[in-house]
Amino acid sequence: MIVLGLLIIAAGAFCQSSCYVPINKIKQWSWESYWIVQGLFAWIILPLLGAFLAVPQGHSLGELFAGNPEASWLTVFFGMLWGVGGLTFGLSMRYLGVALGQSIALGTCAGLGTILGPIVLNWLYPGMGFLQQLTWSVIIGVIVTLVGIAVIGIAGSMKANSLSEEEKKAAVKEFNFPKGIVVALLCGLMSACFNVGLAVGGELHFEGVDPMYETLPATFLVTCGGFCTNMAYCFAQNARNKTWSDYGMGAVWGNNLLFCLIAGALWYSQFFGLALAKGFLVDSPVLLTFAWCILMALNVVFSNVWGIILKEWKGCSNKTIVVLLIGLAILVVSTFLPQII
Repeated sequence: MIVLGLLIIAAGAFCQSSCYVPINKIKQWSWESYWIVQGLFAWIILPLLGAFLAVPQGHSLGELFAGNPEASWLTVFFGMLWGVGGLTFGLSMRYLGVALGQSIALGTCAGLGTILGPIVLNWLYPGMGFLQQLTWSVIIGVIVTLVGIAVIGIAGSMKANSLSEEEKKAAVKEFNFPKGIVVALLCGLMSACFNVGLAVGGELHFEGVDPMYETLPATFLVTCGGFCTNMAYCFAQNARNKTWSDYGMGAVWGNNLLFCLIAGALWYSQFFGLALAKGFLVDSPVLLTFAWCILMALNVVFSNVWGIILKEWKGCSNKTIVVLLIGLAILVVSTFLPQII
């Protein structure tokens, strides 16, 4: 059962790491326009459909959220903070590429998200033993994950130092290593609030619901909060850049809507998969706590696979590639390390 849960997480990670590929097929829209449209699918429509799976017949999501308004609003609040991470996530890949951008952002998110959840719960509800979730095996797993991310970051720095400006731009049009690192670290910090939101909303489920679906209502609230943040920013950018006309391009709507839907579905699958996987990990409290870190680590692994496919590492020295592969190997080991410690 545990192996099946890990495989589901891996499948979701692969899908998430592929979500930026369909965006490259979007035509004539500015970044802010396609970002909010794919977000409508990724953060509202698909999470809502997922949340309905956790609602027994004769009940409603409104009933569930109204029954615990404090937890519901706190979950939305952390979702709004995560929304800042969602914005900078796209920017980190604009400046660093799919491989390095996701590696730095998701690596920071992996460590902080795993640790901050129990800490915030302990702060909100002291005396309930939430810090006991942070066992030594979990902490060691987080440390190993961060080591893997650091090694990949070194590979990225080696890449930045070894390539000419023309070669960097050929792989990533807007490549800017210093700006990208700052944005990616901010993204990781704020993105960690997603798992904090899931932790705060942990009680937002009906009694007797299948454990595989328990976290889906909280996931919907987190993504709703994130959508609000992203919508405010993207609409402001539409006004600033005078790109409202993007939405009136009837000739490209069919193509762009399709690829926004595909991108949104791929993105959401990581958290749908995480929810399903936790249903198979209930017998391992350590893996339940560490599941977030596993998901983020595998996101990094698969994003670098896409980076290789998209030739973002083309022109790098063999030494740089070896360092990259060592970092990826460390991340793979980190996904099952807490279970064997």
